[in-house]
Amino acid sequence: MNELLPNGQFLVIDDEGNKLGLFDRKQALAIANDRGFDILVVSPAEAKPMVAKLVDYSKYRFDQQKKVKEMKKNQQIVKIKEIKLSPTIDKHDFDTKLKNAQKFINSGDKVKITLRFRGRMITHKDIGLEQVNKFISLLQNIVVEAQPKLEGMTLIGVVTPKKDERGQ
Repeated sequence: MNELLPNGQFLVIDDEGNKLGLFDRKQALAIANDRGFDILVVSPAEAKPMVAKLVDYSKYRFDQQKKVKEMKKNQQIVKIKEIKLSPTIDKHDFDTKLKNAQKFINSGDKVKITLRFRGRMITHKDIGLEQVNKFISLLQNIVVEAQPKLEGMTLIGVVTPKKDERGQ
């Protein structure tokens, strides 16, 4: 902008969006000074001719920062909560973990369900898979993002909350 403007031809656009024409660097700076604005290159330096716009730079910067803040405010951070099961889990423990997982889903978080086999339990993979599938089937308003899959000694599945009609 202004004194840092590269040499060359510029297509100058005023603050209302009207094209003023092609000018060289000195003429473009003079026009900006006459009108009390800063001049800002809005196209890449390789463009022929480069496009420069007359703007109030402090206001322009403020608007850019405001847009960034608004984008950050509107973005939703998805957290992944983990529920750990066991192939030999008791019914009451299972129900408690199910209730907690449902709470996480209702608050909009993803849930990662892990079932770790210890020692010789790995020989009964079917029991572990049955536990995880039962857990997933009892959850409500979910979409299965990753089907339960055995990775080493751990069975892992991921579920996410179902999106409603409003897109939330």
